[in-house]
Formats: sequence, structure tokens, C-alpha cells
Amino acid sequence: MDMLLLDGKRKDMKTTKAVFGIITITMSIVRRVSVLTLPLLLLLILPAVVQAQFNYTNTNATITITGYTGPGGAVTIPSTINNLPVTSIGDGAFDHCTSLTSVTIPNGVTSIGTNAFFYCMSLTSVTIPDSVASIGESAFGDCFNLASVTMGNSVASIGDSAFADCTSLTSVTIPNSVTSIPDGAFSGCTSLTSVTIGSSVTSIGDRAFDYCTSLTSVTIPDGVTSIGTNAFFYCTSLTSVTIPNSVTSIGGWAFNICTSLTSVTIPNGVTSIGNWAFAFCTSLTSVTIPSSVTSIAESVFAGCGSLTSVTIPNSVTSIPDGAFSSCSNLTRVTIPNSVTSIGSSAFCDTGLTSVTIPGSVTSIGGWAFAGCGTLASVTIPNSVTSIGNDAFWGCASLTSVTIGSSVTSIGDDAFALCTSLTGVTIPNGVTSIGTNAFFWCTNLTSVTIPNSVTSIGDYAFGDCTSLTSVTIPNSVTSIGDGAFVDCTSLTSVTTPNSVTSIPDGAFWGCSSLTNVTIPNSVTSIGDAAFIECNSLTSVTIPGSVTSIGDAAFAYCSSLTSVYFAGNAPSFGLGVFVSGGLATYNDPATVYYLPGTTGWDGVSTNTGVPVVLWLPQVQTSNASSGVKSNQFGFTINWSSGMTVAVDACANLANPTWIPLTTNTLTSGTAYFSDPEWTKHPSRFYRLRMP
Repeated sequence: MDMLLLDGKRKDMKTTKAVFGIITITMSIVRRVSVLTLPLLLLLILPAVVQAQFNYTNTNATITITGYTGPGGAVTIPSTINNLPVTSIGDGAFDHCTSLTSVTIPNGVTSIGTNAFFYCMSLTSVTIPDSVASIGESAFGDCFNLASVTMGNSVASIGDSAFADCTSLTSVTIPNSVTSIPDGAFSGCTSLTSVTIGSSVTSIGDRAFDYCTSLTSVTIPDGVTSIGTNAFFYCTSLTSVTIPNSVTSIGGWAFNICTSLTSVTIPNGVTSIGNWAFAFCTSLTSVTIPSSVTSIAESVFAGCGSLTSVTIPNSVTSIPDGAFSSCSNLTRVTIPNSVTSIGSSAFCDTGLTSVTIPGSVTSIGGWAFAGCGTLASVTIPNSVTSIGNDAFWGCASLTSVTIGSSVTSIGDDAFALCTSLTGVTIPNGVTSIGTNAFFWCTNLTSVTIPNSVTSIGDYAFGDCTSLTSVTIPNSVTSIGDGAFVDCTSLTSVTTPNSVTSIPDGAFWGCSSLTNVTIPNSVTSIGDAAFIECNSLTSVTIPGSVTSIGDAAFAYCSSLTSVYFAGNAPSFGLGVFVSGGLATYNDPATVYYLPGTTGWDGVSTNTGVPVVLWLPQVQTSNASSGVKSNQFGFTINWSSGMTVAVDACANLANPTWIPLTTNTLTSGTAYFSDPEWTKHPSRFYRLRMP
């Protein structure tokens, strides 16, 4: 075709070529422009796509990231969105983004919110820029693979538990801009081996580094005034810690179970140490407590098994409960004159060999020295008024004890199981001896009970197998069950007129007991009171007794005579037999006086013979009367019977004096009194032995 119609006009070929040349050139230019423009368009499109992965809010022309919807991996948070600056990462923005491996936070962000990256369990590293001023609570908590974190120099505030349980975190530097390490900040960071604490920090919060089991040392900067509760709890690899002079208080459990910690110096600024602060630091060999400390809390060094000695300063007024309990190698302690009380279990289960309790101490708590198996002697000063329950329980090497004159009570189990204790003098002033007070003191041969004592507790001297004699004073009104049970060396005992009952099992198993005196004040004899007293041959029951308990004299294999001075009491089961069953009978015979009642059927009920006690004075024979400046008479009755003779000078107001005890041979015994001439008048009576 030679012609081309353009704009409705015919053109020749030359013109057309020229026109097409222009068109061709123009098309080429357009093509080139399009090719050059495509990358620019892509660059414009890509940020929009990335930005679409973030949820955000716009407040006062600043952007807060509130959520993330992207695929994870390495994430870069944009510095601007819609030309507005990103200034904060909001609460929970990346919470549980488990595929997030790294994050770049742009300079310009000033705050990271609560739980912002919580449980981002694949996150391995994070750099916090210098613009960030605050990190919220649990912001990076439970980021188990977070191995490193760099904090900018502008961070002034770190929230509670901000990095808690970041179990792969190996080191951390807290910048100088931070003034306090909050509660639980690095709790459970089990791989953390070193920590640098900035110089501006003034307080270390509760649980700040607890369970950081790989942490080997820590230097607390000068300026810190308080170390919180559980701050370094269970840091089992911590071998040393430097506490500056600025610290005034160490919280409870602060270094508890730091089992590798070998020594600690508490500076002069510290005034109080909390409960269990250094407890179970099993490698701790020495500790210095400064004079600034006025208060030591309970169990502060409990379970420090390597601690060998400790000096308590004069500023301390009380040693609290459990302060040094279970310090098994603690052999020496100096207690100053400022101390007024020693708390419960204060030194229990320690290795103390001796202890001096100063005259300032007024009370010794329960279990204070219990289980001190190497403690050989102790002097309790006159200032002490009470000895607590179990105070010296199980001190197996204790051979002597001096109890001060001001003590008024000896607590339950106070000296129980002190198996080397040979003698003890209880001072006048003591009013009560507690339950089991001297139980199982197997080498105790003698004890002096003063007239001030009114009560002896249950089993107070039970199983004191070497105790040979005991005198119970007239002040005692109450004797506990089993008070002298199994005192197998006890040969005699006198019960005072102040006692109204002999309790259950009081002398059970006193197999050497040959003589017992029961006063007229006693109205009842308890169950098993004298069971298994195999050496007891006779006993006199006063007329005041109205009841005898079950098995009271059972298994008394040598008991031949039981004398009753009054009417028949009520008898329990098996008083003279084994357990109430007639499988074994004591060889005893019961004797009762003429004129008394209630004896019918007693033999049937008890299983032993019951016989009227009826000795006779023979005055008609030649041996009776005054003979060779002696007055005498013959006693007639059954052979082998025993009859006692008493004398007095005035029948109107008699004071009967025992003269002789006579055993009848061939049915008779002769009595004579060479002293009769020394008295203007002399009266005699026969009585049961």
C-alpha cells in the first residue's frame, strides 16, 4: 500500500515513514521508561507489604506496634509507618510468636510493653537501641532460646520478670541508666554465667536472679542499699559475692541454697538480715557478722554444714529460731553479753563441743541445742528463768549440766536422750519438771529434786536405767504417768504425803525396786503402776487407798506379801496377774486387818490368797516383861510372817517410832527394847511391815 490515511488525510510513503519513525522512537522511549520504572514501583510496593504484617495504633502522630501477623523468622520493625515514627512496642505485641528468630528494633522506639515478646521461644538475640527508656513486665519472659541481649544506655526502667526463664541467656549487662533491678527480672535464667550491674542501681528486687544455677560470681555495686527476698535463691554455682558497704538490708532467702558459696563478708552498713538469708549454703565455711547488725532473722544460717565458727556481735540482742540449726560442723560460737534470748532450734544439730551462755540470757527456747551430739558440758546462768521444751534433747555426749538458780521450769524433753549425763541438781525455785524431761538418760545415777517442785511430768525420768534412788519432796502434788518407768536400777522410792495418786505406769519395769513407801494421802494406784517390779517382795497399802488399777502389781514375781491397812479397795483387772488372764499369778498373799470390811470375794477376783493379819503378843511366858534391864515380849503367829514393832511415849498424842521388824521362826519371834529405861513411859504396837 502506497498511501496511508492519517488524520483523515492521504499521505505519501515518505511522509508516512517519517511519521512512523517518530512513532517508533516514541514507543522505544516509552518501553525504556517502563523498564526503568518497574524496580521503583516494586520498592514502593514492598514496604507496604511489610507494613501490612503489623497491627498498630496512631496516637498523637506516633505509632505503637500492637500486633504481628507475619511468618516470623528475622523481623525488622519499621522505623516509620505512613511517614509517622514508630515509638513503642505495645503490650503483648509479639506474645507467643513462636517462629520469631530475631528482631531488629529501630532507633526511635522508647518503650517495650508488658509481655511484648513473651514466649517467643525461637528468639535467639535482640538488640535494644539507645532510644529505649523502659522495658515492660515479662517483656522477654519465657524466651527459652534467647542467648544474648544488648540493652541501650537509655534504659531507665525494667519491669518485673522482664527476662524471666530465658534459659539460654548466658550474660547480661545492666546499663548505668538503670536504678533498680525489679522483682524476678532474670529469674530462672539457668545458663546465665555472668552479670554486670550498672553503678546507678540502688536496689535488687525480690527473686531478681533466683534459680540462675550457672551464675558463678556477682559484684554488687556501691550504691545498692537493699537486696530483696530470694534475690539469688538457688544460685547453686555462685562461689563468691561482693556486698558493698552501702547495703543496709539483706532480704529473706536472699542467698538461700547457694551451695557453692564458700565465704561471705557482710559489710558494716547492714542492720538486718532476713529469714533463711544464707540457709543451706552448704559450702560456706566462714561468715563475719558486723556490729551494725541489730537483728538476725530466723534460720538465717540454717543448714550451713561447712560453717565451723561464728562470732555474734554485741549489737545483737537475740539469737532467733533456727539461726544456726543443722550447721553440723559448727564447733565454736561466741554469744555476747548483749543477747537476752536464745530462740527455738537456734543451735540444734550443730557440732558444738561446749558453749558459754552469758549472764544476760533469760530464756532458752525449745530445741535450742537439741541434737548437739558432741556437746559435753553446759552451764545455764542464774539469769535464765526457763528452759524450753527439747532444749538439750539428744545431746548424747553431755556429761554434766549446771542449772542456774533462777530457773523455774524445765520443759518437756529438755534433757531427754542425754545418754552420757551422770548427775543433775535441780535448783530450788524450779516448780515443774516437764514430760520426758530426763527420759532415756541411761547413765543418770542420781537426781536431786528440790522442795520447790510441785509437779513431775509424764515419763520425766523414764528409762533412766542407772538411777538407783530418788527422793520425791513433800512439795510434789502431781506425778505423771510413767514418771519412773523402766528405771531398772532403782531400789527404793518414797512417795510424799502431798501426793494423792500413784499414776498409771509410774514405776513400771523398775525391776530392782525392793522397797516402796506409799503414804496415807494416796487414794488411788493407777493401771500398771508397779508392773514388772520383779524385786519387790512386799508392799503396804494404806487405808486411804480406795482403788487399785488394772495390772497394778502384775508380773511382780518376788512379791509375797501385800498388806492392807484399811477396808478393801476396788480392784482392777489382773492386779496380781498377767493382763487379767490367770496364766501367771504373783506369789503374793493379801493381808488385811481385823475390823476392816469388803474382803469377801477378793481372793476370787484377784487370784491370790487373802488372809487376816493377826499376830499375838505373848505376855504369860517367862521371857515377857523386864529382863536384864530390857523390856521384852514374844510375838506369836504363822511361821515366816513379818511383824514390825513401834513405840511411843504418849498415847494421847502419839508419835510412833519404828523399832524392829521381826520375822517369825517356828511361829514365834522375841522382841526386846534396851532403851525402855530412858523413858518415863513406853507404849508398843504391832503393825504391818
